[in-house]
Amino acid sequence: MTIHPFAQARENMVENQLRPNKVTDAALLEAVRKIPREQFVPRHLQSIAYIDEDIPLGGGRFLREPVIVARLIQEAAVRKGDIVLDIGCNSGYSTAVLGSLAATVVALEAEDALADEAEKLLHDLDICNVVVVRQKDMREGYPNQGPYDVIFINGSIPSVPARIKAQLADGGRLVTVLSGNGHMGQAVLITRDGDSFSQRVLFDAATPTLKGFEAEKSFVF
Repeated sequence: MTIHPFAQARENMVENQLRPNKVTDAALLEAVRKIPREQFVPRHLQSIAYIDEDIPLGGGRFLREPVIVARLIQEAAVRKGDIVLDIGCNSGYSTAVLGSLAATVVALEAEDALADEAEKLLHDLDICNVVVVRQKDMREGYPNQGPYDVIFINGSIPSVPARIKAQLADGGRLVTVLSGNGHMGQAVLITRDGDSFSQRVLFDAATPTLKGFEAEKSFVF
């Protein structure tokens, strides 16, 4: 039996990138085995869709390397009944993975072209428990459908806006990478307990800044 090259690439990604880097959750591994990552990148880059690097989507946006996405989702401990907010969903890959694990995913996207692509791909893959919301300022989050059990921020940011943390449900988990310059940063897990928030550093991670979340430039006199 001939295995499709992309199917083999997905299996290689699981066995050679994810498992050696502490991604062990069975449901998560099954999700990434099924979701055709190559469809979420520009056609001319499909042949490198499974490399362990960030892939440019255009306009300063990136599909993040598989290990970062998978480890963050694993740390968020997504459960079948969860409502998830995916901030900066890009072309929808993270949304597809999260949709395989959760009850509902609200995918927030500022770029119309990416939102359109995400809607098309998610529809074509028959992932029906997700909705793509267009919003120019993603730093506001999306309180309309909150509170959320999980918030996943797709890229590195200087800090988590308080108004986004406020959209976590009691017991909710937020995962992202904190970095002031978009280079080496720290993946973190923020959890809510009543009105209190705790933050735990998970691992070092280099990932591009999520466009729209750049640190404000300060003036030097």
